[in-house]
Amino acid sequence: MKAIVLAAGYATRLYPLTEHFPKPLLEIGGRTILDRLLDQIRAEMPQSECVLVSNHRFASQFEEWAARRRDPAVRVLNDGSTEPDDRRGAIGDLLFALEASGGGDDLLVAAADNLFEFPLGDLVGAFRRAPGVWVCVHEVNDPARQRRTGIAELDAGGRVIGFQEKPAEPKSCWAVPPLYCFDRATAQRLPEYLATGQSADSPGRFIEWLAPRADVRAVRVRGAIHDIGTLESLAACRRRFGGAR
Repeated sequence: MKAIVLAAGYATRLYPLTEHFPKPLLEIGGRTILDRLLDQIRAEMPQSECVLVSNHRFASQFEEWAARRRDPAVRVLNDGSTEPDDRRGAIGDLLFALEASGGGDDLLVAAADNLFEFPLGDLVGAFRRAPGVWVCVHEVNDPARQRRTGIAELDAGGRVIGFQEKPAEPKSCWAVPPLYCFDRATAQRLPEYLATGQSADSPGRFIEWLAPRADVRAVRVRGAIHDIGTLESLAACRRRFGGAR
């Protein structure tokens, strides 16, 4: 199983803080957002290859981070994008990573700008017991937050029977963070998805497309999930974890 971490965004909502510095390398409580995520990945997948996809603007900073990390299984890929207007999008970057790294693997896919206060073992363990398509869900009852994330409709057995990415009218309380497991057969459907003209921006759009076409299952997790998308959310995380850098 391979981990792919999507880190090629430009974080324009955090400008000027992230105009020349990648958001995943911001520190919260004395550690970078990315180190916190990779520590969790390594707890469940200690020897697996971890591919981090960067844009061209920040690739050298991620390479310096990887050198400091001294993890020989971490690989930084430069997707060639130089500005927000020419980015590939998260799904385009996912396909780029698969093609550049050979494909053929089961995948753990994560966005590099979220903090998860729950162990990834629940998700990874569920996938290992029954490979396929797995997402995490947690209960969110604030309609404003629901409209900023993926929302899953579940049946009694935990299968995803409907999915909306950033819906104007959410149909459930089950929010889905950008953290997924795909078997290799599902990963190979990315070109099919993109060929239909669907959005390449958010990995949740791929889940939305898959839900009526595949068996998508959900793991219910407990523990806070922090989407660090604004200066306000960054400040809130620093208050929670400590540290002002």
